[in-house]
Amino acid sequence: MEQVSFQLGKVKLIECPRDAMQGLRQFIPTEVKISYLNQLLKVGFHTIDFGSFVSPKAIPQLKDSPEVIRGIDPSLLAGNRLLAIVANRRGAVSACEFDEIKYLGYPFSISETFQVRNTNATIEESMERLKVIRDLAFESGKEMVVYLSMGFGNPYGDPWNAEILSHWTSNLHKEGIRILMLSDTIGVAKPESISYIFANVIPEYSDIEFGAHFHTGPHNWKEKVEAAFLAGCNRFDSAIKGFGGCPMAKDDLTGNMATENLLYFFDHQEVDLSLNRKEFNKALLLASDVFPQDARE
Repeated sequence: MEQVSFQLGKVKLIECPRDAMQGLRQFIPTEVKISYLNQLLKVGFHTIDFGSFVSPKAIPQLKDSPEVIRGIDPSLLAGNRLLAIVANRRGAVSACEFDEIKYLGYPFSISETFQVRNTNATIEESMERLKVIRDLAFESGKEMVVYLSMGFGNPYGDPWNAEILSHWTSNLHKEGIRILMLSDTIGVAKPESISYIFANVIPEYSDIEFGAHFHTGPHNWKEKVEAAFLAGCNRFDSAIKGFGGCPMAKDDLTGNMATENLLYFFDHQEVDLSLNRKEFNKALLLASDVFPQDARE
């Protein structure tokens, strides 16, 4: 099984307009999405999590992902990587038709209740789906990014502890998964648990690239980033202005980690993110026009 190579110590920022948009009720026009994505591609993020190939009934906001990717300015794709979320074989087949997509993302929950709620499958069924998607990805020259949903706890009463997380990490590792995003799906992660988990899994699985997908509020974002970074995490998902969250988790969305907060944090850590700040500021301004009012309330 091909292994993913990555640079230890180099911080990677993954901008997630897909996660910012997916739960919105008001449909963002396709041409607006394309314009926003083209601007984000000018910034220099490691990866853009741009869309999904799931059922339009589940995520109607992203039903136009094929049209969006066809509308991207090809000249902006050099040096950029696109990621699309898939939840089953059909979605993976569709995503694999696009050479522009580098990564297939799959949400795998260690909470049985949330796995059913999110993908209409048990954990056992989800693992079988993951294997199928993995094979399609490798055959198409793509890499898989698996999101360990409820990675820091869950509200559904399912058993959760660090040993369960380690168990599923081990299983995914055996299946050839080499990029794992530990997801604070509902924003419950505490600095102590973040530090403990990353400090233990990163040394144990040296050939896995672990990342953090935090949902958070404006009052506690910094402690989460700091805990993960100091424990050795160098890959972070975020969305400009903290828009979005997981619509399958609960009725009230807990927003994404705001990208501008990550930039602030890493600037003070003197980490060179190699981003074009002028283009980022343009994207920051454009976001206010792209996202409808209900995203900013």
